[in-house]
Amino acid sequence: MGPLEGIRIVELAGIGPGPFCAMLLADMGAEVVRVDRAANVGRDDSRVGGPPGEEYRFNLLGRGRRNIAVDLKNKDGVAAVLRLIDRADALIEGFRPGVMERLGLGPEICLGRNPRLVYGRMTGWGQDGPVAHVAGHDINYIALSGVLATIGEAGGPPVPPLNLVGDFGGGALYLAMGVLAGILSAKATGKGQVVDCSMVEGSASLMTMMYAALASGAWTEKRGHNRTDGGAHYYHTYQTKDGEYVAIGSIEPQFYALLLHHTGLKPEDVPEQTDRSTWPAMQQRLSAIFKQKTRAEWVAIMQDTDICFAPVLSMSEALTHEHNRHRESFVEIDGIPQPAPAPRFSGTPTRVQMPPPRVGENTDAVLADWGFSAGEVAALHAGGAVKSAAN
Repeated sequence: MGPLEGIRIVELAGIGPGPFCAMLLADMGAEVVRVDRAANVGRDDSRVGGPPGEEYRFNLLGRGRRNIAVDLKNKDGVAAVLRLIDRADALIEGFRPGVMERLGLGPEICLGRNPRLVYGRMTGWGQDGPVAHVAGHDINYIALSGVLATIGEAGGPPVPPLNLVGDFGGGALYLAMGVLAGILSAKATGKGQVVDCSMVEGSASLMTMMYAALASGAWTEKRGHNRTDGGAHYYHTYQTKDGEYVAIGSIEPQFYALLLHHTGLKPEDVPEQTDRSTWPAMQQRLSAIFKQKTRAEWVAIMQDTDICFAPVLSMSEALTHEHNRHRESFVEIDGIPQPAPAPRFSGTPTRVQMPPPRVGENTDAVLADWGFSAGEVAALHAGGAVKSAAN
């Protein structure tokens, strides 16, 4: 079942980084229960005829864990969630600061009942600070951390790198790491704690190497003028004859020598590799060369070398690339192709425990498994505290 088998986690349903963090932990074998809103039962069911893409089966961030529907405005619903938290190793929530406290599910109450609990909190700005209370998204958080200003072509505007750096890299991955570190600490000390994960701080942490370069004078604060931001001709993407692209990362001298050799350039005819003043002209020379052949032709020439080369694939192409197929980097669950669990473990293999469920699909089963009697479950239903998806 994976290296986290036996770990129990309660996830308060949210969007983006919280669900992705929970998915990662479930992929590694943890038993994660997603507490969703009772009002959402039926809204994600394909039988209702909702908009394409909103059906539950496409909610891949919800995979791997069971889903219960609870009305958190109902005191009995809150009491039921607290009973789940009593038996959990960790809690994950992604509300604005103060929301969990107003619901009666704040860390003081939860840790008072379960002193070993790791209380994982995901926000963009952090739990406090001048803007902690305002709304935001990935693009705003990475703007404040200095990340967004570094990404984009020379002379152009900053370009959002999807929502990979704030939501998923600086958010979900840091929360997963923090929760796991908290669980290890709790097992050693018997004491849980709050993990305050800010996407501003997580994305800034991802930039540690760049901030070091800035301090040393090696980084210039102009987009497209540095070694790894597209400024260098040897770390760049180039369009091919058929309109596709290839990615070159020939940083080290021995790899750069191979790039020159396979593009027909002679070392004595090109300037010093690290001379920044020559980078734009060298990009133009290489651009002209790469446009002479198709992407497939460049793959045939460069893929088996140490140039540090790869074709730039679309998501659809990545699904069927020979290397990804060999590694089984993608899996198909209920007809939906998706990334496989990562990383891999030799002794405790990981897997997708289950496809995404409907909201409230597992309400009764989860409550029973976590210590509620049949009478208690019936009473919760009768009082509107919980709800189950129709079978």
